[in-house]
Amino acid sequence: MQLFSPRLQTNLLAVAALLVCSATSLCAQSQSALPMNARSKIDEIANNALSVTGVPSASLAVVKDGKIAYTQAYGDARLDPKTSAKPQMRYSIGSISKQFTAAAILILQQQGKLSLGDKVSRWVPRLTRGDEVSIRQLLSHTSGYQDYAPQDYVIPDWEKPISAQQIMDRWAKIPLDFDRGTQWQYSNTNYVIAGAIVERVAGKPLFDFLQERVFAPLNMTSATNTDLRKLPASDPAGYFRYALGPSRPAPKEGPGWMFAAGELAMTAEDVAKWDISLINQSLLKPASYREMETEVVLNNGVGTRYGLGVSVLSQNGHRWLEHSGEVSGFTAETIVLPDDGFAVAVLTNQDAVGAASQIGQGVVDWSYKRGCQAKTLLP
Repeated sequence: MQLFSPRLQTNLLAVAALLVCSATSLCAQSQSALPMNARSKIDEIANNALSVTGVPSASLAVVKDGKIAYTQAYGDARLDPKTSAKPQMRYSIGSISKQFTAAAILILQQQGKLSLGDKVSRWVPRLTRGDEVSIRQLLSHTSGYQDYAPQDYVIPDWEKPISAQQIMDRWAKIPLDFDRGTQWQYSNTNYVIAGAIVERVAGKPLFDFLQERVFAPLNMTSATNTDLRKLPASDPAGYFRYALGPSRPAPKEGPGWMFAAGELAMTAEDVAKWDISLINQSLLKPASYREMETEVVLNNGVGTRYGLGVSVLSQNGHRWLEHSGEVSGFTAETIVLPDDGFAVAVLTNQDAVGAASQIGQGVVDWSYKRGCQAKTLLP
């Protein structure tokens, strides 16, 4: 099961091209609240994406001028019994969770308890070449550790519980896929190791550390750990489809499989609160944000377009931070333009489909001025 969509690089380039010549702006007013025509256009983008893809529901939040300007939900959170989606419902955010694991590492570095340059073996012994691979290489997917979740569906083994140690024993004690720092290859195994490091250094569960150091300070009250249990009936159900067949309830991964790499669920509004913290640099120290948002370069000088838990890109004079996510039954997308005070978060309840990315990218595209010479967002 892919906890992160491999569409990342191609999606970013495609959307960057769209931004050159896009339609009228949703940022037409100086205040943060969006005008009616902008809200209507966002609603149209979201409803069209659900109609084309057949995804049951979506929830989104738009940030303008560094403030939440619009939240809305569309479609059915549950098909039986039919239940309308609402903005206060929580969706699994998949690999967007990796940004929070990376933030936990950076907070521990700020506290002087570890360093991004620390070798893995200092904190987790007996992993393959752990005396060579650094924490930075874990968070930037340049370590060489094999991905334990390459498939796009839940296999039978995944319905059984597993521990982080068992994942590391099976996938981080075999030969590296490549020498550290020589390639970029997405690997959820990296984040299981990083999560284990957080727990050993902090002396508490990863989610508890995030609750204390990230969620509570940012008033992200909806965040929950779906690695331990599935979302309740008051939240959306996750779905999947066989080819063009009807939506079916998606199986839930067993406890342990999502640890540190895709375990979180929350509302779109709470994802937007995190996005605002990236815009305002309000939670971490400036040096930590530079670490997170700086493209990691391979040993041969080639850029990866990835920082620490987030993709980084510069297009048409705008700095982008982006990540998508996918776990069984859910996909998600968040796009942040920190220098413009703009972000969009989209959560959907069907896996293996691009509706979340289509909606998020459509909103960003439409938010730019008309005309090929446009370089900035409207005020």
